[in-house]
Amino acid sequence: MIEISRRTLLKGTGAAVIASAFSGKALAAPKRGGHLRVGLAGGTSTDTLDPTATPVDSGFLTLATIRSTLVGMDAKGSLIPNLAESWEPSKDLTQWVFNIRKGATFHSGKTVTADDVVASLNLHRGDKTASPAKALLQPITKIAADGRNRVVITLDNPNVEFASLLRTDFLVILPSKDGEVDRASKDGTGPYSLESFEPGQHMRFTRNANYWDLDNFAFLDSAEIVVIADAAARMNALRSGRVDLVNSVDLKTAGMLKRVPGIKVEDVPSGLYYGLPMLTDVAPFNDNNVRLALKYAINRQEIVDKVLLGHGTVGNDHPIFKNVKFSATDIPQREYDPDKAKHYLKKSGLDTIDIPLNVAEIGFPGATAAGELYAASAKAAGINLKVSREPDDGYFERIWMKQPFCAAYWHQAITADSRFTEAFLPSAPWNETHFNNPRFNELVVTARKTVDENSRAGMYHEMQKIIHDEGGLVNPAFANYVWAMKDNVHRPDDVTTLGDLDSFHCIARWWLAA
Repeated sequence: MIEISRRTLLKGTGAAVIASAFSGKALAAPKRGGHLRVGLAGGTSTDTLDPTATPVDSGFLTLATIRSTLVGMDAKGSLIPNLAESWEPSKDLTQWVFNIRKGATFHSGKTVTADDVVASLNLHRGDKTASPAKALLQPITKIAADGRNRVVITLDNPNVEFASLLRTDFLVILPSKDGEVDRASKDGTGPYSLESFEPGQHMRFTRNANYWDLDNFAFLDSAEIVVIADAAARMNALRSGRVDLVNSVDLKTAGMLKRVPGIKVEDVPSGLYYGLPMLTDVAPFNDNNVRLALKYAINRQEIVDKVLLGHGTVGNDHPIFKNVKFSATDIPQREYDPDKAKHYLKKSGLDTIDIPLNVAEIGFPGATAAGELYAASAKAAGINLKVSREPDDGYFERIWMKQPFCAAYWHQAITADSRFTEAFLPSAPWNETHFNNPRFNELVVTARKTVDENSRAGMYHEMQKIIHDEGGLVNPAFANYVWAMKDNVHRPDDVTTLGDLDSFHCIARWWLAA
């Protein structure tokens, strides 16, 4: 994250900033050539190229491979240039100017212009859009092109972190015509062009020879994604040589996989959280006593030990991981306490309660086992969880945010503000708990315009405490990213953890050894 001073706000130009993401010995190692095959968990028949509707990993990886955001972020959390070569805020932080990279082109050959940026960002604005990024851009009052290579964005209130929001995966730039973009277009500005797209099954990519930074990206000649939902089948695909790289390693067999010659397994701590969101405006979850009862009725350590098999850390019912700036690590850890759960259930006027819990493995790996463990621990508090395993296909369309208690994962937040804005404000399309707390809503806006870091830290601490105490998120665990690959697959020394597989840049940034 950018440091809160005007000097640092103006940073964002020059190769040294970009190179910071590739520090260390790995810089000398990349080899050019070859074809990478990625076996990916997380894909459905409803996959789409529409950046306003991309809820699963296959979509995120495709977007990161073929398209570009204005702003990037390195492994240390610092903003770096992407399609925007530089940016600068006004003194009052209500207007931001982004200078678009000159000479950048789409795969179709069209030159990227300020008009493309304006039209692409406007996809996520207005009453008609259902984009998950809608809430992030809601403070914008105007986006305007100032010539061919400058975009001026005006906000309704100051926001010291506004540039960081434009790193969001959904906010990729598409070609425009007459002020409109084709959201399903295969075109993009990324290091690879899309050769074929079969939703929920297979995607194939070819290097973009005209990409603006071939020194640091696009080492592979080509790549493909093969969606393999079943964990055992995914591991077998790697062992048999059908694929070169897999995500979401089956944790039960990770130890054996490590012993297979020619395969390496990597375990990367991250802010990926496995959540059990409940709709706080639907009975019985509209009673905070019931919500607290459910939060005390879960044994988080047991889930980390038995579901994650130690590949993660316990959650604390708020979404901000310890490595994200302003994380409130001093909030006391909520422990499993069936007596407290009984206490809060009784305060709601109940001695026992039956609650359906809808889960699927695409909700998060191990969700079914986690639900069953939760049901067993909650029983001691008089809470009878009825766990129902749903089909993976279409789960995020049919179940998530429609059934009042379910399973869902979120990748690590870019900033505390971005996560609160996209998932906890009442205006957010992906407010999965229907959370609406007036004090919280007020703090989000106030923190954005507060330059003093100590003051902002206090506000973000209070926001996390509000979610911890009153929110509808049961957060049992933050999961490590565990992936496996052949020995000839290589990556930079530092990876980013805003998403799986180097924030979904494994095709864009990784390479194959000769």
